Amino acid sequence: MQLISAQITNFRSITDSGIFSIDPKVTCLVGKNESGKTAILQALEKINPLDSSHREFRSLDFPRARLTEFRTRQDEEEDVHSVTTFWKLDDSDVKAVEEIVGEGVLKSREIKISRGYYNSTYWIFNQDEKKGFENLLDESSLHAEEKDSIRLTGSIKKAKEYILSKSKTAEEGGGEIRSKREEELLETINDYYGTKASSWQAIVDVLHERLPKMVYFGNYMTMPGQISIEDLNKRPGAKEEEPNKVFLALLSLINKTPEDLVEIGEFEMMQAELEAASSSLTREIFNYWTQNRNLRVQFRFEQGMPNDPAPFNSGYVMRTRIENLRYGVTTSFDDRSTGFVWFFSFLVWFSQVRKNYGKNLIILLDEPGLSLHAKAQADLLRYIEERLKEFQVTFTTHSPFMIDSEHLERVRTVEDIFVESDDPFEEQESDLGTVVGDKVLSTDKDTLFPLQAALGYDITQTLFIGEHTLLVEGPSEILYLPWFSRKLKAEGRTYLDPRWTLTPCGGIDKVPSFLSLFAGQKLHIATLVDFADGGKKRVRDLRSSELLTSGHVLSADIFAGQDEADTEDLLGRDAYIGLINDCYGLKGDERIPAKKPADAPDRVVKEVEEHFKTKATSGDEFDHYRPAEFLTQKGLSYNLKKPEVALDRFEELFKVLNALL
Repeated sequence: MQLISAQITNFRSITDSGIFSIDPKVTCLVGKNESGKTAILQALEKINPLDSSHREFRSLDFPRARLTEFRTRQDEEEDVHSVTTFWKLDDSDVKAVEEIVGEGVLKSREIKISRGYYNSTYWIFNQDEKKGFENLLDESSLHAEEKDSIRLTGSIKKAKEYILSKSKTAEEGGGEIRSKREEELLETINDYYGTKASSWQAIVDVLHERLPKMVYFGNYMTMPGQISIEDLNKRPGAKEEEPNKVFLALLSLINKTPEDLVEIGEFEMMQAELEAASSSLTREIFNYWTQNRNLRVQFRFEQGMPNDPAPFNSGYVMRTRIENLRYGVTTSFDDRSTGFVWFFSFLVWFSQVRKNYGKNLIILLDEPGLSLHAKAQADLLRYIEERLKEFQVTFTTHSPFMIDSEHLERVRTVEDIFVESDDPFEEQESDLGTVVGDKVLSTDKDTLFPLQAALGYDITQTLFIGEHTLLVEGPSEILYLPWFSRKLKAEGRTYLDPRWTLTPCGGIDKVPSFLSLFAGQKLHIATLVDFADGGKKRVRDLRSSELLTSGHVLSADIFAGQDEADTEDLLGRDAYIGLINDCYGLKGDERIPAKKPADAPDRVVKEVEEHFKTKATSGDEFDHYRPAEFLTQKGLSYNLKKPEVALDRFEELFKVLNALL
């Protein structure tokens, strides 16, 4: 059975979540703190919880602001549904149903299951009760006349009543006597068609056995580093405490109970089982825990020491310790990072759940990896994708690093909506409560922030797609350099080696940040920057720093042959001015003169900017990117003025860059 969608109503902060779809593999509920994400998981769990103590709805679960409404509806004996789930049956489900009620009874593979505050489970599906009755008779061993008589009853329930109305034996006296065949039919009805004696009940009984268990794991379910076995066995309620449940899961992995531990009489056997468990968990966790692979898990079962704090000062104590192979020392599990403790506890708990319940599970993770480093959260996502792929997983988060940017279709936004009316006299229901946005629907910037951050991080990671990266200041260079490289190649001259990947960084100020951010990527990086007043010191500082290898900071002035220069100056004034006039279609007095004015700045871009401010009347504003775009669109057939100047300068630049490879 596959959960395909759900709707939560009247539960804690949720008035009506709306119907939201559930991904066949992984569903990520994204929302800020206090948005109601946990309430959604806890409501879903109640459909068929692994922990039976989590099944029932309490009156205090109803939204407090509307508790009076709840009391009224109870007085009217009206159940208040809180969680409604929609499922799709697979082939094996249909086959299991048809083995009991026969073919043609179940009319659709889609079913609805809901629970409410009466703590009853409601099943809704399309089925043909009459067809179920006919199938039952056809499969029976009844004689033809017996079938005809029972068929007149019209239903399985009335057929049962009809058979029961007959005497079992002649000694009972009065009425007809049941045949052996009728007895067999009655036994079949009792065994497979439930107390309601209907094909509907038979289908429910079959599907209920196949309904996945909802397994919820929260942040508070972390295993303690040491457990007093005596305290666990004797203190009332100790085994029901969530942290201790994880420890009990650990014992289950070695087929032991707390009672078994105090009866152990052979050290070597116990030690062998503990080492087997520690070895298995060590392999599992460090396959996905990349923060430190020099760690090993140890379990120790020993007597408490008299000077230890109670209750660890007497009786048997189970301790979990982490060995650091690099330093040859062990530390208490409790002293490890919160993130490691969570990850380890989850693996222990889930290993036991999978061992006991198999694959028919739906996993609900509340803020998994909240205390993990961003890289470790990526490890957790990988674990979910690879190790939990047999299960449907739904988890909540507000971390951008728990969002898989390659699968944004799995994301559902969760927000607590409060609508303020512009009209103070208008009556309206302003507090909508928690709402789930299906298919990433939300307009709240705080709710969307993790998504935006995840996408931004993903984009920055994919900027560097080559081993050799040339940082340039802006998008114009991304167009100029390839155009001149192709032009030079077409003429049989030196062009830019295609191993270079061009990446805009947004200016000289951004270069150190980019270099620091991607220092761990082991990339070969050079940079081409402008050289002008205001930025000369930053270029000199960058050259003297150790961020780039010597000779990898190139500036435009070197190749333009002037004290200050931008990349545009490599084209030469004649070529660039002609490009501007053509690009903007300047005519007459609007055109930039071929002869450079005496008071014009050295940098051609500055000269063009001043001209547009004072003389151009076309209404267009100067844009650095537009001439580069125009040149690219025209292709290699475009005729630059005095092209040899530009080609010589770009060729010299490419020779220097290629020599760095």
